[in-house]
Amino acid sequence: MVRVAYEATALLGRRTGVGEFCLNLALALNDRSDVDLIPFSVSWRGRNRLAEFMGGVKVPQSKAMPARPLHKLWSHWNFPALDNFTDSFEVVHGTNFVVPPSRAGARVVTVHDLTPLKFPEIAAPATLEFPKLIQRAIDHGAFVHTPSQFVADEVVENFRVSKDRVVAIHHGSPQISESLLSATQVLDNDLLKRIGGRPFILGLGTIEPRKDFSTLLLGYEAIASDYPDLLLVIAGGEGWGSDGFRRAVDSSRFRNRVILSGYVDDVTRYYLLSHAQVFVYSSIYEGFGLPPVEAMALDTPVISTRAGSLPEVLGGGALYFEVGDIEGLAKQIKIVFETPIRLATLLLQGKAQASNYTWERSAASMLDLYKRAIRSRPKQR
Repeated sequence: MVRVAYEATALLGRRTGVGEFCLNLALALNDRSDVDLIPFSVSWRGRNRLAEFMGGVKVPQSKAMPARPLHKLWSHWNFPALDNFTDSFEVVHGTNFVVPPSRAGARVVTVHDLTPLKFPEIAAPATLEFPKLIQRAIDHGAFVHTPSQFVADEVVENFRVSKDRVVAIHHGSPQISESLLSATQVLDNDLLKRIGGRPFILGLGTIEPRKDFSTLLLGYEAIASDYPDLLLVIAGGEGWGSDGFRRAVDSSRFRNRVILSGYVDDVTRYYLLSHAQVFVYSSIYEGFGLPPVEAMALDTPVISTRAGSLPEVLGGGALYFEVGDIEGLAKQIKIVFETPIRLATLLLQGKAQASNYTWERSAASMLDLYKRAIRSRPKQR
């Protein structure tokens, strides 16, 4: 039995991609008989609320941990230690770029991507301190987990760390429950009324510069006249820098056919993913890419940029275009709509690719990493 202090702050509030990773890995670890999971959050506002978001995973009582002052302290000192706030543990997993210091436990930090380092101009301001926190954790013995080999190689290239302390473990593909599938069949909400049974292209994710929904909009505009009934649906909450994209939608000559749904719940999300004519992932940079994997698992064709880890993760299950290439995107959309044989092959390859990813496999590999970190932890001084 390995006792794991598991940071789950990303689950507080609306779940993003990091939150999906955090929850699904926690559920898979909690299902194992050889893991004792001890979830905690670093949040003053969210203190005592974590249990609401953990999907039934037991959350022990712990002291409140205000994020801003602690992150500031941890960027300079190994103080205060997590041991002061929660139950005893053997290893602490920082699931979102930051891992608290510990007096006795080993440390593992998940680095989802290097956006703050590689593309600071499109990074959320609050994340710009992450590289300093990552390097400090590495300098004090932390192992690094990444969701792809692409990010693992980038970490080795950009940080002072030996290759054997950076471990790539892919995320899983969600298993859609029968109850969730049934719920999508009877879903009736304002968004579906706006769609009205018409075919649509889907974009999914927080509206922020890194997702580059502007290229998706322009690619849609390039082919919209050829498909008069076709809609563009973009589902996701507004992030920083979303005002410019909203202005672009408002000024589009096809604005009456563009639907911005805002953040959607799980049932609506899977309805959209399973009913879209094509899912487009226009991202500038990705460390894994859960939404296109979900789309492939649901038999929806995927068109993606070649950004970051996406070719590694999606393999032959997607059609590709270069970042910002409007004509390339329009060409791939037409291939999906107008070449049935190519579409059938793409769907088979996508389904096969998505089946490579399971959260059970991710949890097993993560447990191996936890044990390795425990064996390698420095002796207390």
